[in-house]
Amino acid sequence: MRIGRGIPWALIVFLLPVLAGLSAFESHAARYKAIVVEADTGKVLFSRYADKRHYPASLTKMMTLYLTFEAIESGALTFDKRVRVSKRAAGQTPSRIGLRPGRRIAVEDAILAMVTKSANDAATVLAEALTGTEVEFAKKMTETAKRLGMKNTVFRNASGLPNRHQISTARDLALLAQALISEFPQYYHYFSTKKFTWGKRTYVNHNKLLKTYKGADGLKTGYIRASGFNIATSAQRNGDRLIGIVLGGRTSKWRDRKMAYLLNVGFNRLQTLQVVAKRKPGPKPKPQKMKEVERKTAKLGPLDAIAKVIKSVRTPTQKPRSSKLDLLKPKPPAPPKAGTQLATSWGIQVGAFSAYGTAFQKTQDAVEAQPQLLNSARVVVDRAFGDSRRLYRARLLGISEQSARDACRRLIIDQFACIPIPPEGEFLTIAKN
Repeated sequence: MRIGRGIPWALIVFLLPVLAGLSAFESHAARYKAIVVEADTGKVLFSRYADKRHYPASLTKMMTLYLTFEAIESGALTFDKRVRVSKRAAGQTPSRIGLRPGRRIAVEDAILAMVTKSANDAATVLAEALTGTEVEFAKKMTETAKRLGMKNTVFRNASGLPNRHQISTARDLALLAQALISEFPQYYHYFSTKKFTWGKRTYVNHNKLLKTYKGADGLKTGYIRASGFNIATSAQRNGDRLIGIVLGGRTSKWRDRKMAYLLNVGFNRLQTLQVVAKRKPGPKPKPQKMKEVERKTAKLGPLDAIAKVIKSVRTPTQKPRSSKLDLLKPKPPAPPKAGTQLATSWGIQVGAFSAYGTAFQKTQDAVEAQPQLLNSARVVVDRAFGDSRRLYRARLLGISEQSARDACRRLIIDQFACIPIPPEGEFLTIAKN
């Protein structure tokens, strides 16, 4: 049977699932959720759909671990206590380490299995050890979430396996990560475990950012088909700790690149805020009251009173206040010595666009395309003028000359416009958006 202009029904039936899958994939990629916060203060440094509900997948295990650490602190559990594996726990679908019914596993080993292999059987074992059943444990998880301020989170199991009622948000999961770090700093090191051996097998941590991102030291990855690729990461640089959440990644590599990029954005913004805060002018000196002046002059002769009192009440000359815009302008660098050049004074430009958003997105695309060379670069989108119109230059600065040249060579292969920028360079590449 045919419809329209001779299109066979069989072809329509075949194409519909394919087209639906492509549409869902594009929508899924465009709607990823993310947040980056300062761990100590909770200050939000980046946010994208942070309050939209999403399946947490194995990020759920962060709450299972939170309650496990809480039980250890209270004495209800100990690290060396061996807990029994039920038939239900052993029957959990992968990821798992293959626990057998009736056997026992030490609490510490179950923790390590969760943070490395993301073992669902180990998560269920701990849940049952704490409350008897996973259903009761899930209720306790949700109650604890509300206590922590996770307003949009509901848990239905300890592992993160698919359940349409188990939901959370990027903001809520950042709160959970923040609670783990601040309330249990003595146990946080478990999240940075690189590998774990159980029986004859050794399991490597799924969180590859522990190796690839400078300063990253935890927390958890997650994936189910309905959620896409999720990750919760914490990283520390120069004494500052950030927490980042990305939900709904297209692939694990895409997710990791996005997380690395957003953490860089967060550290750069935090540094800018700290510089601005340090440069805020102090309070004006408090003027002396007239009574105080009169009291001083009463003990002095006429000439001495005039000279000494004027000297004592003179207000020091103050520098004019700088506006916030002035504070954000970089200070002119000190002239380098003859024959010297800063190792990271180079950069690249990947286009100039009529819209700020397009220019910013182009820098993001470039970092995602070449993260190893550009993860540490500083994103700069500034104004320029070309052909009598205002343009925004998309630049990545603060890298070495070799990195700049290598990045451009590779980006050009990926169909980017790219020019290395030497110190004080003013190259301009015009691209239409």
